[in-house]
Amino acid sequence: MTGPHVVALGGGHGLYATLTALRGACDSITAVVTVADDGGSSGRIRAEMPVPPPGDLRMALSALCEDTDWGRTWRDVLQWRFATGGPLDGHAVGNLLIAGLWDRTGGIVEGLDWVGRLLRAEGRVLPVSTEPITVSAEVDCPDGPLRVTGQVAVATAPGRVRSLAIEPADPAVPAATLEALASADAVILGPGSWYTSVLTHFLVPRVAAALVEAGPRTILTLNIADEDEETAGTSRIDDVAALRAAAPAFVPAVVLVDASEDDAALRAAVESWGARYVAAPLREEGTLDRHDVTLLRERYQSLVASVRGHGAVTG
Repeated sequence: MTGPHVVALGGGHGLYATLTALRGACDSITAVVTVADDGGSSGRIRAEMPVPPPGDLRMALSALCEDTDWGRTWRDVLQWRFATGGPLDGHAVGNLLIAGLWDRTGGIVEGLDWVGRLLRAEGRVLPVSTEPITVSAEVDCPDGPLRVTGQVAVATAPGRVRSLAIEPADPAVPAATLEALASADAVILGPGSWYTSVLTHFLVPRVAAALVEAGPRTILTLNIADEDEETAGTSRIDDVAALRAAAPAFVPAVVLVDASEDDAALRAAVESWGARYVAAPLREEGTLDRHDVTLLRERYQSLVASVRGHGAVTG
C-alpha cells in the first residue's frame, strides 16, 4: 500500500505548522488555502489586481519547500519582506513572484504549481477559490451588534463573532481542489484563525459539500488558547459550537485537542457531535498558543492511519 494522501485546510501560521508536521507523516500532501486576506502586502496586491491574496498561499508553499539548501534558500527568498520606505515597503518577495506568475500565465493553479517547482515543494498548494473572497461578520460589540467587512476587520473586531458571510457567495473553485478533497485518505482542518481561516471554508458551497463528504476522514485540530482577537474571551467549546452552527451536516472523525484545553465539558461536546475526542500534549514549549510540529507529526501519523480509507474516491 502506498503512503497516504493528506489534504490540509486553513491559512497563515496554523496551516504552516500543520504542513511542516505532515512532511514527516505522509507521502503526498495537498494544501487548500483560504483566500480572504485583505491586509498588508496581500491586501495591496488584491486591491491592484483581480487575483486572490497570495500571502497565505506563499506561507503554505514555504512550509512545503524541499529540505535542502536549494529549497530553504528559495523559501527564505519567498518570505523576505522589503523595507524601503517607498512603494515596495512591506511587500513579501513571494507575494510579488506569485502575482507575477499569475499575470504571465493567466492561471491561478498553474502559477502556484510553477512556484512549487521552484521550491521543489514536497506537496501541492491550491486555493479554496480562484476568486478573491471578502469575508464579513456580524459581531456583538460592547456598543451593540456591528457588521464588519474584510478579514482584518473581522479578526480585530472587539466582540464575539455571531455569523459569517462571504462575497461572492458562490466563488469559483478549482477542479483540482475538489478532486484533492474527494480522493484524500485523510483531511486535516485547523488549527488557525477560527473564523477567518477555518470556518470560511464552509462558506464556499462546493468546498463545504466536499468537506461534509470527507467528514469520516477528517481530523479537526483545535487551537490552543486564544490565538487572536477574533476568539478572545471564548473557549474551545465555543469554537466547536461555531463550526457546528456554520456547517450542521459536517461531523469530523476526530477532534484533536491540546492537553491544556482538555476538560470534561469539551469532551462531552465533541462526543455528542459524534466525533472521537483525542487530547494530547501539543503546545510548543515557551509559547501560549503555538503547536509543536514534532508533537503534531507524531499524533497525525497515528490519526491519519486510523481514518484512512473511510470513503475516499480513488481512481
